Amino acid sequence: MKQYAIITASYWAFTLTDGALRMLVVLYFHQLGYSPLGIATLFIFYEFFGIVTNLVGGWLAARLGLAATLFIGLLLQIIALSMLLVDPVLLAVPYVMVAQALSGIAKDLNKMSAKSGIKVVLPPDADQQLYHWVSVLTGSKNALKGIGFFLGALLLSLLGFQSTIGVLASGLVIVTIASFLMIDRDLGKATFKAKFTDLMSKSNRVNCLSAARFFLFGARDVWFVIALPVFLQQELSWSNTAVGTLLAIWIVGYGAIQMLSPRITGVGSATPPDGRTAVFWGVLLTVTSIGVLAGFGYFSSPGIALVTGILIFGAVFAINSAVHSYLIVSYAERDGVSLDIGFYYMSNAAGRLVGTVLSGVLFQFYGLAACLLMSTLLIMMATFISLKLPVLAGRP
Repeated sequence: MKQYAIITASYWAFTLTDGALRMLVVLYFHQLGYSPLGIATLFIFYEFFGIVTNLVGGWLAARLGLAATLFIGLLLQIIALSMLLVDPVLLAVPYVMVAQALSGIAKDLNKMSAKSGIKVVLPPDADQQLYHWVSVLTGSKNALKGIGFFLGALLLSLLGFQSTIGVLASGLVIVTIASFLMIDRDLGKATFKAKFTDLMSKSNRVNCLSAARFFLFGARDVWFVIALPVFLQQELSWSNTAVGTLLAIWIVGYGAIQMLSPRITGVGSATPPDGRTAVFWGVLLTVTSIGVLAGFGYFSSPGIALVTGILIFGAVFAINSAVHSYLIVSYAERDGVSLDIGFYYMSNAAGRLVGTVLSGVLFQFYGLAACLLMSTLLIMMATFISLKLPVLAGRP
């Protein structure tokens, strides 16, 4: 478990900088007068290169080991942060998009390495342990990303954009050096020589889960990434710190619920989640999303309705995400585990890309209600696809 601890600590540090950087970019460029669609454009490369990275990264990790992809991810994030230390007049859209592209590659290399590492360090057939540790890693990561949101908004107000970037980059350099000195270099290498043709999954259940993941994360980001923070500032006149605090509370709570998901789902003590679990929580999320949309349109105070809705939505979404995260690690082949997990997170990144673009487009032309409606439709698609996931034998 020492290797698991090293991987997790590195992933935590990266996630803190990733959350802070995302909030910095959204709030800073909104202050500069960028439109919601313009802000969304800054993240297109971030999400697009995540799609490519998860495919190629899974292949690289199978050949070189998870330690190599983890270090590459950390180094790329340091470079991405350093690129934003230039004179603010040079922070044109194309330049920031390139920096965000490197950050997107870094994020998905780290995520794929961390999730694959759990499968490698645990013994075979340890399903209940696997569910527990996947939930801990996923939940703690999201909690720290929420803290990063708050940290980014707070430091932007206190130190300014460039000084905050410098603090984040310096801290990540220290973590990278420490990880390099302690991690096992051969962790996660496949016993076979992975071919480039092995990038695409040949497992029906991995393909099905990946499709559901695409729609699930598109549903979240279509209103969460651009529309929500801009709406809070533009329509409700919230400050940077207030927006960052709300999003931080949301993601920290989201992560805490994910860590508790084995207890909440009620299946971890006897049998781990299966396809039926994914469908149940998908239906519940659909109902929740409809409720958020109805509340936003019905109540005279959109701020109260929105804050209440986002907290409830986040709690139910967290369980859906935790169940999916367990299922992909469970479905993945142990030898060359990064190939299946990389393919799955490629779909995750594609969903985030589509959700981010739709968030900017729909909000700019039709408003937040349109984003909420699209979110509901995407959740329904994810739930429908989950009907094809296998159910454990003997489960009533």
